[in-house]
Amino acid sequence: MASVPVVPAPPDSPVRLVGIARMAAESPRVRERAEVEYFALPCRSALNRESSGRMPFAWTLNPYRGCEFGCKYCYARYTHEFMEMWDGLDFERKIYAKEEAPERLRAELRQAKDRGLPIALGTATDPYQPAEKQFEVTRRMLEVFLEFEGLDFSITTKSVLILRDLDLLLGVSARHRFSVHMTVTTTDERLARLLEPKAPPPSKRLEAVKQLCEAGIRVGVNAMPILPGLNDSEKSLGDLAQAARRAGSRFLYGNILFLTSSAMKQFMPFLEEEFPRLAKRYRKLYAHSAYLNGEYKEKMTKLLTELRTRYGLDGNRGETPPAARHPQLSLPFDTLAESAISPRLPPPCA
Repeated sequence: MASVPVVPAPPDSPVRLVGIARMAAESPRVRERAEVEYFALPCRSALNRESSGRMPFAWTLNPYRGCEFGCKYCYARYTHEFMEMWDGLDFERKIYAKEEAPERLRAELRQAKDRGLPIALGTATDPYQPAEKQFEVTRRMLEVFLEFEGLDFSITTKSVLILRDLDLLLGVSARHRFSVHMTVTTTDERLARLLEPKAPPPSKRLEAVKQLCEAGIRVGVNAMPILPGLNDSEKSLGDLAQAARRAGSRFLYGNILFLTSSAMKQFMPFLEEEFPRLAKRYRKLYAHSAYLNGEYKEKMTKLLTELRTRYGLDGNRGETPPAARHPQLSLPFDTLAESAISPRLPPPCA
């Protein structure tokens, strides 16, 4: 694949790039199309330890830096700042493929002392964004997982491209403790298009859930993020829970919006333009913290617990909770009884 050299920074640049920023600056541009550039980024490490202690997984695995889906609320925009890229739009316009990551993953899994610790694939990028069609880093990672047994890992995505790899997913599912987590923020197609302008529509994602379920893959839905005043009503989340159940989802999890300063730079102008009545409320809610706690958290916890009971979306009993895109204030859920499954809906297909 022919590469196009990146134009170096001017000699009088005040910034001396080091570490990942230097690697990014020296990465060859391998392709570009309307509004998006693709680069090949060297990979020093595939698995990264989750050190906060707040997450339900021990290791993260991200095949790309940046994400083309351009979700307005995305917390992960800050990760481009490590590469001295301060324009929040760079996160969706400059995509870095870790083409060496599958080889690094193989080496690291061979050396791992405890292979039972949960691995989350897709915590700061979507592993099946459009770049995956060309680079196939995620697919090659799945091929590496097929070389091992007894691992605990999950994939989180918004993309229907995951269906391309159904053959590998079936093999992985037979060898490991594995699940797919399809993020569906809302069933409202118009709202989804505003919030997630380049991601597949919710109906397509739910159809992918159905196909994965029918193929025998353990799959569920992540209602993430929950956005105050936008998708947090009982009707909105209820519609999503019912749609998830009809698609064969085994579980439903929800996270409240985690609004980092980097995300706020993109999200607040969007809110002011599309939902001006909510802008003041968000400024007040997130004035002192990127997290929402207290009464609102309790309300959402109660609502989601009730919905899981009503629709039987409690398939994670006794298992590791799904990989979240970020510590967006994961909502705790109680173990629910089998009798909670609604008789009016078809049983899960798997």
